Amino acid sequence: MRAEFEGKTALVTGASRGIGAATAVTLAREGCSRVLIHYHMHTEGAEQVMREIRAAGAETAGFQSDLSTPSGLGQLRQQLRQLAPEVDILINNAGSLVQRASLAEFTQELFDRVMDLNFRSVWFLSQEVAPAMIRKGWGVIVNLSSIAARHGGGPGAAIYAASKAAVACITKGLAKELAPRGVRVNAVSPGTVDNDFHAKFSTPEMLEAMRKSAPAGRLGDNQEVADLIVFLCSEKARYIIGQTIEINGGMYMV
Repeated sequence: MRAEFEGKTALVTGASRGIGAATAVTLAREGCSRVLIHYHMHTEGAEQVMREIRAAGAETAGFQSDLSTPSGLGQLRQQLRQLAPEVDILINNAGSLVQRASLAEFTQELFDRVMDLNFRSVWFLSQEVAPAMIRKGWGVIVNLSSIAARHGGGPGAAIYAASKAAVACITKGLAKELAPRGVRVNAVSPGTVDNDFHAKFSTPEMLEAMRKSAPAGRLGDNQEVADLIVFLCSEKARYIIGQTIEINGGMYMV
């Protein structure tokens, strides 16, 4: 893929660890000339990812902001206007469950944080980068949904699941609007991935139960999801439009 990504600028949100980090580094290794990363608090991880991007031969820069707040989203949009007004590939990866909470426990503030981070940021960052893609007649947006969007999520994760279902929905709406203008929009829906997200929000017992129930007999890893995302960015996926691709080791069949 190196030749087709040459000269392209990619932006990966939530890229200081996990799927985002693996995706950013893979895009650089596959030939993207410039891979920009967004992160929130994990500065050390972001710096390591940028070192790996440079080692792969790409230029990079990091943008820090909290996408769970309107002000943080506005800050990132302003940074992009000033420093990266033409993004060719957008990976809307930033997201989190934030915290598990039941219906009775769920505050309006927590609701807004979860929806702003997982859903609002996808819509408005797409809005930010789309005009330059349209002018060029080429662009790719890949959004991160979740298997939780299919089954409603685990205990205390209903709003997270709803936000990811909303991502899958707007992926189709954006694809219908932007495909005639040369911009492909798709989504990736991971199952349970063995990474920091589940180290924080799932117990060892929960992860073991999911591993046993997966037809693949194991949890996924960051690189497997990153490889799918990069494939969707490539010309090999040129006729895939408006889809949410499940990657879960067969869990969605169970």
